[in-house]
Amino acid sequence: MKIYLLIMLLIVSLPSFAQDVSSGVDEIINREMSIRRIPGVQIAIVQNGKIVLSKSYGVSSVQDNIPVTNTTIFPLNSNTKIFTGVAVMQLVEQGKIKLGATINTYLDDLPLEWQKITVDQLLTHISGLPDILQLFDPATGNIGPLRTEKAIWEKLKTIPLDFKTGEQFSYNQTNYYLLGKIIEKLTCQPFADFFEEKQFKIVPLKHTLFGDSRDVIPHYAPSYSYRNFFDGKRTNQDKLINNYYEFPDFSRTSGGLNSTSEDVARWIIALQNGQLLQKPSTLDLMWSPGTFNNGTPTDWVRGWGIAKLRKHHKAVGMSGGNRSALLIYPDDRLSVIVLTNLGGSSPEDFIEEIAGCYIPDIIKADPLTYLRKNLQKIGFENAIDFVKKEKKQNPDFNPKEFELNNWAYRLMSTNQQKEALGIFKLNVYLFPDSWNVYDSYGEILLKAGDKNKAIEMYKKSIQLNPDNENGKKILEQIQNSKN
Repeated sequence: MKIYLLIMLLIVSLPSFAQDVSSGVDEIINREMSIRRIPGVQIAIVQNGKIVLSKSYGVSSVQDNIPVTNTTIFPLNSNTKIFTGVAVMQLVEQGKIKLGATINTYLDDLPLEWQKITVDQLLTHISGLPDILQLFDPATGNIGPLRTEKAIWEKLKTIPLDFKTGEQFSYNQTNYYLLGKIIEKLTCQPFADFFEEKQFKIVPLKHTLFGDSRDVIPHYAPSYSYRNFFDGKRTNQDKLINNYYEFPDFSRTSGGLNSTSEDVARWIIALQNGQLLQKPSTLDLMWSPGTFNNGTPTDWVRGWGIAKLRKHHKAVGMSGGNRSALLIYPDDRLSVIVLTNLGGSSPEDFIEEIAGCYIPDIIKADPLTYLRKNLQKIGFENAIDFVKKEKKQNPDFNPKEFELNNWAYRLMSTNQQKEALGIFKLNVYLFPDSWNVYDSYGEILLKAGDKNKAIEMYKKSIQLNPDNENGKKILEQIQNSKN
């Protein structure tokens, strides 16, 4: 009788738990849509190999008031790179690619200084290659006098490396352009066909396709952003505008895919179930960082730009266009996908909070998510006091400088000036020997109208880094304006 009652209690409580979780997700999404002024959102949650939640919010097309549905197709932007990473690893399994091989093993007609770059260095953005985006503009479709891929390629090869290969990290699109060329050379077919055959059809993905603003895509969500500068004039209030993007077909391994959150969820399930990669060891290798020349690990894992390789609740993922993001928690068998139609919405800021609805401990595993959740309650002006207290109780609580800095700038971009000020100030407290944190803090102080404090911060930044020419320029402008 007791066992029967226990089973009945579990049966009754499970739907209630699912409802509570769904309500928690709704609360987060609705709050963030309000704060960030996001027109439309689509999310999917994968848990234990199944899609346990798929929801849509808001409008896909603002001008026509068309609601987002589960078949609305969103641009994935740089989330495309994880599909490219999988394509490369499929060829690794087939023995056609060796990650440590130099790219001249697979490609001809390369400049001499490019020939020693490895496939792995392309995947992890430590090649030092010049960025192909300097030769065309996806936001306008303007490729200037270089009208063809051949012309762009020939010009690109004349530009020197940005740094010695393997010495630094620098995110750029040339790396994935070359990976596309390697894929095409080894498969004897366009990379789009290889993706279709070896990924889209296997899953299958019915709403995933290559394309950009020029293409007529059914159920497509237009992209928007906020801007306050038009025709050479700055306006008092920013305005929602339509975004336009052109990704030439040769560049689409880095940012040309469009999909739905459910399709991405199904792709993740197939990836983890061994349908796309044959060996678990290949998946582990893909989700491991590369190494710099000095042996330290890279920030990127192979094809994936978010790598939270922490003790508990390890996560890998990617973000794209500052408007879509996904995270996979391999050990927790949990994945979260968030797609939006607003550039600058930065769902990577709140994606771990959504994951925390399913596994609450995830909140504390990520310092930024834990900080954000608590500072929303006590106020961002109390960030330093909160961190002091937390570090005494939890020695593993170590927010990273670049993560705090990037977060603060994202807060600025969504007009959360007070919140951004608190995080920049926190970064100065945590990293007093970094010239960059003083430079950033000076920027927000200047924006807030505190010129005296801004001068103090810029002087400190220049003291720590005499080569900070931009800081010198701004400092001179502030001082001249005071005279």
